[in-house]
Parts: sequence; structure tokens; C-alpha cells
Amino acid sequence: MGGVRGASGPAGRAVTRVVDSDPLGGTVRRTVLPSGLRVLTEAIPTMRSVSFGIWVAVGSRDETGPQAGVSHFLEHLLFKGTRKRSALDISAAIEAVGGETNAFTTKEYTCYYARVLDQDLPLAIDVMCDLVADSVLAAADVETERGVILEEIAMHDDEPGDEVHDLLAKAVYGDHPLGRLISGTEETISPMSRRQIQSFYRRRYTAPSIVIAAAGNLEHTEVVKLVRQALHGSVLDGEPAAPAPLRPADTRVRTSRPGSVVEHKETEQAHVVLGCPGIGRLDDRRFALGVLNNVLGGGMSSRLFQEIRERRGLAYSVYSYSSQYADTGLFAVYAGCAPGKVDEVLELVRTELAQVAAHGVTDAELARGKGMAKGSYVLNLEDTGSRMSRLAKGELLFGDLLPVDELLARVDAVSADEVNALAADLLARPMSLAVVGPFGPDDFPAAAG
Repeated sequence: MGGVRGASGPAGRAVTRVVDSDPLGGTVRRTVLPSGLRVLTEAIPTMRSVSFGIWVAVGSRDETGPQAGVSHFLEHLLFKGTRKRSALDISAAIEAVGGETNAFTTKEYTCYYARVLDQDLPLAIDVMCDLVADSVLAAADVETERGVILEEIAMHDDEPGDEVHDLLAKAVYGDHPLGRLISGTEETISPMSRRQIQSFYRRRYTAPSIVIAAAGNLEHTEVVKLVRQALHGSVLDGEPAAPAPLRPADTRVRTSRPGSVVEHKETEQAHVVLGCPGIGRLDDRRFALGVLNNVLGGGMSSRLFQEIRERRGLAYSVYSYSSQYADTGLFAVYAGCAPGKVDEVLELVRTELAQVAAHGVTDAELARGKGMAKGSYVLNLEDTGSRMSRLAKGELLFGDLLPVDELLARVDAVSADEVNALAADLLARPMSLAVVGPFGPDDFPAAAG
């Protein structure tokens, strides 16, 4: 797919090509509009629905300190009205045909999407393109949504099982934007002005930075035509331009010295996360990481689940996970347990990580980890929404769409040596610790690694 990145055709004409023909889905086509905006579709005639998404290559890591939370604030505001539609018009139009619409913000991109019956796709395209391209950001709406977001931040603070993961990101990445809350904080959201949000909107929501993806019972040429009609005359229908390149690696990403971050709360259960910097999403070892993660804490048969929950009954929830960004990543283990069992649980986690780092995984674990990875990939493609997301992420984050069969082959090709080498590197790294529960900072005074 990356082979035509930047091409918009002679005399500003759109360029279309077939990207993939997937036996598990349908034909994938990609069109680059003269403006640099990209449209990808997967035609699945056996479906009666279509998922349509607009993906913007901007997220919370693109914000300065005083802007923290502006991407998420903007995500809320785009649903509040355009020159053609009020907030009620937007929601009522989609709900009147039984559809659904929503959005989410991450650290590196923002997505606006709708899922409708195939016959209602023209409506969904018109509504979603309108709200992304032509939101008015009325001053009254800014104040209304400011209150909503502050309540959302407060609600998040009341969910210690969620908060602890944000604390770990802060412990690992410190003052870098990857260490900040996607939502921002009360200190950044309260003074944020409409002018700041409007400026961010117009600077960052540009055609070359946008990918439109759709999957379901559709015709590619019709989708492209409808998108062009919906965006005609808008700020996203500008001068000819090339699609934006992949997000470059940020050489300024620095991790903090491993240590402990404790948030005191009188909870009945302690929430702990032990983690370290991981690998970026373009690292060839990402397939080995998926297998390793499954072995360690990816399911009920994993080492951590078996040792901590099944054999000892010390925690209801225990798992490992990884996050990948353009230039770095995060690997972590979470456990929720009684406050009096935290020390024992942490010791068992460290012991398991050290064991795998030193001795690797068994052949049976390798086979099971691969099977879990392959099954997860395929089962996650069983609906139009996940298919649509696959198209957009392939284009926006990787610059290519890996066919499903090739993806499964890459997992199959992972060797024990690759997994063990990664384990020896990753799991031996100094770990940071985040804790939410009835503790003080002196209860975890030393570095956790």
C-alpha cells in the first residue's frame, strides 16, 4: 500500500488501486484524492451493514503541556453542531435509521465512526464528513462540554482499576506527552479557550492527515463519490497535496528512572501495575511480543494467571499487556488483590518474569501462544467495525495493509529463539511500579525493578 503514498494522479486526479483480496473478507481498494485524503474500503457483499470511519492522525501526544486534553475536547465538540446540523440533528439522523455513531481519542490518532444498514451509508457519510469538516465550535458548546469533560475526568478518578494504568504511563514516560492523560486534567481543561481549540482544529485536521475507511456491503466507487460530494467546498477539499507520511520517531522520548508511584485511596482492593518501556509498532519483534505476552499473562492458561489466581487464589484479575507507539512502547503486568497480599503478588510476578527472561518458554507454551495470537487476529475480524478499523490502522499507523494470510504466516514463523531473545531483553529491564490503594509513598520506597 505504501508504494503509492503521496500520489494523487496527473492533473490532481484521484488514484485508485486494489490493495488486497481477502478470502476471509472482501476486496480492499484504496483511493488517494487530490487533496491527499485517503479512502479505503473493503467490500463484503454478505453483510447487510456498513461501518464508516474518519481517522485523523492526531492524538494527545501531539499536544503541548498547556494544551493537554485538547484532542479529546475537540472530539466531544465536533458532535455539537455544524453550519448545516445541530447536535440533535446529528444524533437523530443516525438513530432514526437504527444506526450508531461515536468517537474516541488515543495518544496518536482520533476516530469518528458510524455503523448503519447498507442502504443508509449515504446518510452516514454525509453526516460524519459534515461534523469532522465543518464543526462550528460554538462558545456555549465549549462551556457545556467543558463541564462534561471535567465530570468524565472525575469519573475516571473514581475507577482505580483504570487510573493505575495512567499512573504507570506517567511513571515510565514522565513529562513526555505519552505520560499524560488523554483527557487532560482539571488544570488544563478549565482554562482552555475556544480560540485554542479552534486553532488546533484547523491546524491539525487537514486532508493529508485523514484516512476514511469503510467495510461492509458497499461499492468503492460509490463511497469515493459520496465522500467527495460531502466534502466539496469544505476545508478538507483544498489544494492538491500528498498524503502525510507515517508519524516519525521522536528522538526526544525519554523514559524516567524506574521507581514507584502510589495514589492513596481507601479502596477494598489494591490495584498494581508493574511495567517498563517496550517496543515500537514497526519493530519486527512485535509478532514475537504477541506470543510472549500470551504465554505470560494473555489468558487463563498463562503463567501469571495459573500461578497467582488458579494455584494460590491471590487475585481475581491478573494479566499482562503491551502498547505500541510509533517509536516506543510499554509492557506491563496488572493485578488486583487484597491490600495485604500486594507484596506476595508482586514477588510472584517478578519471579515469573525473571524465570522467563532467564530460561525462555517451553515448546508447548510457544505453540499455545501462537494459536492464541492467530485466533485473536481472525476472530477480531468477524464484524464490519473491526474490518473498518483494520483498514484505517494499516494505512495510518503502518503505511501498509498486511493480508490476513500473511499476518498469520508471520505469527507461525515466530521461533522459540526469537521469543526467548525478546524475553531476555524486555523482561530484564528495570520496572516501574504504579499502585492505587490504601498505601502511602513510603510503603513502596525503592525502585520496583
